[in-house]
This record gives sequence, structure tokens and C-alpha cells, in this order.
Amino acid sequence: MDRMLPKMVMTAAASSLLICNAAFSQIPPPAKKAAHVEIIQGPTLEFARGDLAIVRWTTNNPGGSDDHLGVVYYGTNPKDLSQMAKSHVRLNQAHQETMFRVRMDGLSPGTTYYYTVTSMESNGKGDGEKSPVNHFTTPASGQPIVAYPQPIAQQR
Repeated sequence: MDRMLPKMVMTAAASSLLICNAAFSQIPPPAKKAAHVEIIQGPTLEFARGDLAIVRWTTNNPGGSDDHLGVVYYGTNPKDLSQMAKSHVRLNQAHQETMFRVRMDGLSPGTTYYYTVTSMESNGKGDGEKSPVNHFTTPASGQPIVAYPQPIAQQR
């Protein structure tokens, strides 16, 4: 009997770990797709230097697959936005909004870029929203790094 007790305790402990891990590793089903995805804030230039920029915007939660992409189409001509940058984001089904941030690399200093933003599920299915064309200018060589929006001074 003394030998069986430790064996039973070990078996029970191992079994409970397997059961608990299985319960916690369940992936929830995709959230219901939003009837209408809308950009509710932005897009805005968050950061820029001569060779890169980061654009961000917020939408209502698009739902569908938790794996989404923020996409920026851009170029130096507002009628030719043939360059694309994208960034992965994982939706939080408990949140009503989703913030997208996309980094564009390989930019030229002192150049005006035009862009539009959208989002899509990781399978390429678009969420149905697209911003108007916006623009920003990268700082010229030697100019300080620019961060947008500028910090608001604290009032005393």
C-alpha cells in the first residue's frame, strides 16, 4: 500500500496538469464581423525621420479573424500610391476599438509622401474602410527626428 500511494499521487497530479493545460489553450472562435468598419481617429503621422515614418489610426473593432494587418499605400505622387507597408496586429475581442501602427522604411529625406490606410484580415480579406489621401514630409538630412503629435505641455 505504501508504494501505491506515491504512484497514485503522481498520476493524479500529472493528469490534472494535462486537463488544466487543455482548458487554457483553447482558442476562441473569431469575433463577429462588424457591420461597418470605420476609422474613428487618424490616420496621423506618429513619428518620422529622414528614412522612415510610422502612421497610426484607430477603428472600431473590425471583428472576424483575430489576426489582422494594418496597411498603408503610399508614394510621392497622390495619384500613384503603389508602395505598400503593412504591420500585424492581434485583435482583442473584448475591446471596442483597434489601433493600427504601420512603419514605412526606405524613405528619402526631405520628401513629401502621400498615403491612404486600410486594414484586412490575415487572409487578405479587407475590412471595408479606407482613409482619404493624406500626406507628410520627412525631415531633411541633419534635421532632428520629428515625433507627432507633439507632447502637450502640462498645465499647472
